[in-house]
Amino acid sequence: MLQRILHVLLAVAAAAGFLFSSVSTSDFTAHLDRQVHGIHCSFVPGADTPDVSGSSGCHVTLMSPYSSVMRDSVWGGIPVSLPSMAVFAYLFVCALALVALRKDDEPRATGYQVLAWALPFLTSCAFGYLSLHELGAACKLCIGIYSSSTIGFLLAITAFFTGRSAWALKLASQGEDDVEDLGVAETHLDERVVDARQGTQLERSEIDPDAGADQTLDESRGAELELDEQPRKKVRLATASEMDRRLRAGNAGANRRRRATMPTRVEPTGLGALALAFVLGVAFVTVPVIAYASGAPDFDSYVGACGTLAHPEDEGHVLVPLGSQTRAVTMLEVLDPLCPSCRGFERRFSAHPAAEQVSRRVLLFPLDSECNWMIDTALHPGACAISEAVLCAEEDADEVLAWAFDHQEEIRERETAEAGSARRMAEERFPSLRSCLGGAAVRAELNRSLRWAVANQLPVLTPQVYVNETRICDEDTDLGLDYVLTRLTARASEGRTSSAGGAR
Repeated sequence: MLQRILHVLLAVAAAAGFLFSSVSTSDFTAHLDRQVHGIHCSFVPGADTPDVSGSSGCHVTLMSPYSSVMRDSVWGGIPVSLPSMAVFAYLFVCALALVALRKDDEPRATGYQVLAWALPFLTSCAFGYLSLHELGAACKLCIGIYSSSTIGFLLAITAFFTGRSAWALKLASQGEDDVEDLGVAETHLDERVVDARQGTQLERSEIDPDAGADQTLDESRGAELELDEQPRKKVRLATASEMDRRLRAGNAGANRRRRATMPTRVEPTGLGALALAFVLGVAFVTVPVIAYASGAPDFDSYVGACGTLAHPEDEGHVLVPLGSQTRAVTMLEVLDPLCPSCRGFERRFSAHPAAEQVSRRVLLFPLDSECNWMIDTALHPGACAISEAVLCAEEDADEVLAWAFDHQEEIRERETAEAGSARRMAEERFPSLRSCLGGAAVRAELNRSLRWAVANQLPVLTPQVYVNETRICDEDTDLGLDYVLTRLTARASEGRTSSAGGAR
């Protein structure tokens, strides 16, 4: 009974993991239309209202480079939550199959189940580390998957050890039955008294054991008198071999009758059956992955189809160089240092091989009404002061940007609470910039950056990305970045970017 309860709990844990994984997969595949969609982020899968702000930990995780694989060949890649669904579905079937086949206490079967649960458990450990230490985000759906994997793994271990004890008792009782089978009919000769002279047999069971020797003697004499009155027949005595053959036949019949009433003999799971179960598990994962990859939409027609820069020349030197500028392929990013989407793009881009293949420049476009006369409300308070810090830093601009990305929330909150806090934070972190920040020269330079955006008819939006003057569509700067960036850099290297696509 305990084993069945444990396996029912294993099935529940697998079902919970499947549910969390399926909601995450659904959120991922919703973006395959290249539009912005809300993302569920709740410990009760699907019960919450989808978040469209992009501020939840689930959004950070979903848009991270770790949420999918094969991004270069499939738009958005194949979500890791898809094979996660398949694994949990397989574990659900395994738990119920062991109960149905009465293998829920067999060591080989339950040991295999432990190994199967180790896969999602170890994967959860790895992704949990990446989520907390690399992304700094807590995804509730992910935590649900991690918890289901951990609970299932511990239950599988418990089922293995408790089942092994029950299996040992089964084997012990089976061994006793086998010994009894061998001695069911030990000696049938002792149960019969043979009168060799007359050839008659008297069953001991027909003789009253409580009667004395006189009764036995009278019965024997009575039998002799009856025989004397009949014609005597010559009787052949059975040989020892014949008696032995009869004995074996009697024992065999008794054993057959006993086995018919005994429970089915317990046998360990064969290695062939375990190999078949492993192949089935591989099929559970590979079939949906292959189906997803083969059915993914082909977005090649969108690569380079979102326009180009009208006036890419930088006569006013407003574009801030980051890193090496000697590579043949160039990339321009229009960003706001306090924009969460810009930070997300930066992290995705830095993990892509193209980061080492392009000469990167930045156009600062703060969405802060303090300096940006194209907007009425400060979407990112403090962005103007931090943009000035990036311009003042010159060769160390990438260091200031990295600091701003790491402290975006703190900078915005302090600037909202007290005007001027963002500039003071920059001065405290980079004392060498005090003389430059807030000066007329840097403000004029930032204003020229905004006018360069107007000259190129850029929308009031961040981030915007251009590879050799060809724009990456806004819909492709998150999940589709690897897919599009790989193709655009390849075209740029071949000198074909200028002819790729037209204005949208």
